Amino acid sequence: MLDADEPDAVEVFAGGARSPFLFTCDHGGQRIPRALGTLGLSAAELDRHIAWDIGAAALSRKLAVALDAFLILQRYSRLVIDCNRPLHAPSSIATRSERTDVPGNLGLSVAQAELRARSIFHPYHARIVAELERRTAAGQQTVLVTMHSFTPVFMDAARAWHAGVLYQRDARLARPLLALLRAEPGLMVGDNQPYAVSDETDYAIVEYGERRGLLHVELEVRQDLIAEEAGQNEWAERLGRVLPAALEAAEGHG
Repeated sequence: MLDADEPDAVEVFAGGARSPFLFTCDHGGQRIPRALGTLGLSAAELDRHIAWDIGAAALSRKLAVALDAFLILQRYSRLVIDCNRPLHAPSSIATRSERTDVPGNLGLSVAQAELRARSIFHPYHARIVAELERRTAAGQQTVLVTMHSFTPVFMDAARAWHAGVLYQRDARLARPLLALLRAEPGLMVGDNQPYAVSDETDYAIVEYGERRGLLHVELEVRQDLIAEEAGQNEWAERLGRVLPAALEAAEGHG
């Protein structure tokens, strides 16, 4: 699907050999493969949250630098294929997002859907698996942190949270992280809000965190707080402080 001059799905920041943190950013990019045009959407629509997690990529890069950590980021829009959904999920290739229809996703054949998966989903997740296997072979600890952002208003409902800490069956890292973030002055932090992890709506936490038994957490930061560099710097500094402290607390109670 991708032309020779188009970037592949994966951006990597290698980080150091001693950092336990592995960051992933499933919705960091908003690119559309040239072969798909604009999926029938305007530029304004493709700048919205329906196409990508605004601010998440920049925040993830800054955090990776701050913690000398490994980052694997996905460059293409979630509207092409959602890399945080199982391939069998109806929302893997969304025909409607919020109140917006996606004309370029209507009536896809099995072969067309599989081509998107081969071009974007599989290379991205193969790179994550390769890094997990490399770390295991090297005896390097892995703490998985998946980075996302959310809208201040969803379907006319305002969201008061500044951030959310998400998890499902394993809260070893999430619980101390939630407590530390809630101790930060002026923050309202959601406990599995504004989303909650599930087997049908999430991929990385289930596949790499739970099934491999890794310490893990999914982080959501409200987009208006990280859309600009000043906010990205503020949140990178904050998360760069609290994530190591949360890890220490998780290991102390393990």
